[in-house]
Amino acid sequence: MLKEPFRTILLAPLSALYGIAITVRHILYDEHLLPSFEPVLPTICVGNLMVGGTGKTPLVEYLVRLLSPHFRVAIVSRGYGRKTHGFILADGHATAETIGDEPMQLHTKFPNIPVVVSRDRISGIKRLKQQCPDVDVVILDDAFQHRRIRCGLTILLTPFYRLYTRDHLLPWGRLRDIKTRSQKADIVVVSKCPSDLLPIDRRIVGNELTLASFQLLCFSQMTPEPLPQTGTPLVLTGIAEPAPMLQHVRQFAPQAGHLAFPDHYVFRPTDISQIMEQASRYDYVLTTEKDAARLCQTELPQLLGDQLRTTAITMDFGEDKETFNRRVMTYVQESVRKKHKK
Repeated sequence: MLKEPFRTILLAPLSALYGIAITVRHILYDEHLLPSFEPVLPTICVGNLMVGGTGKTPLVEYLVRLLSPHFRVAIVSRGYGRKTHGFILADGHATAETIGDEPMQLHTKFPNIPVVVSRDRISGIKRLKQQCPDVDVVILDDAFQHRRIRCGLTILLTPFYRLYTRDHLLPWGRLRDIKTRSQKADIVVVSKCPSDLLPIDRRIVGNELTLASFQLLCFSQMTPEPLPQTGTPLVLTGIAEPAPMLQHVRQFAPQAGHLAFPDHYVFRPTDISQIMEQASRYDYVLTTEKDAARLCQTELPQLLGDQLRTTAITMDFGEDKETFNRRVMTYVQESVRKKHKK
């Protein structure tokens, strides 16, 4: 690992060049020199400025639960990490290999919701509309940088422990887009907040982000499912930010072990052998829904049986719940009403 002064000297110039390239691209779109497409369907974009976990999938799940009792909802994702190409509408034959681990997680949890993967989001939405003409609203997963689409409502996530204002562009930091792009978001969600967040903390973050008057700022927490009160688990993760989950587990099981793999990792037979060896020292193996979507393609579920357990993580807006829900519902209701009038 390079020490910070050397990292700055080596990587800051590369970040500056990257920032110039991104800025030019945004100018071309802002000046309409590059074309963009506005879908006929009401479209909600969920995204972030940084690489890694910010809570996009739990937010997509939250939106599905909020909207699906009233509207026909569909999800469109790139399908990162899949081994296929082109447009796929998830069905009973879908796997993490064919549609990606996060879309597979969503498809498993919401089997009656159309889940589409398509690298070309415009083509994906058009074909979705053809195959599912009754869809009322589309949720675009991880599409904040996808300037070819003009979404009706844009939600930007930034984690409490690493606000985009305190980060740098790749490769110096973890930002994949310039900070000023945050001004285009309709709602900014500060995710992964501590459970003891104080009013003064909210004010400090709000002052630091300096949002425009039209932008709604909300704070949220990640709430894992209750864990078994007996036994010590081996926590198995292949996600970008496993620390919050591990911290939560160790509140109940201080001796919990941890076996970490990279984000979107494809488990191999040698990895399964390593997991089984580690698992023999613990009472059970605990993993995330995202990891479970990939692990089900291996023999691990058969080898572990009931000793393999999955924990779900949900998003909780706390005191901001009503405000957030109202903003989203108002957009969808008005958009659907306009669509039916045409």
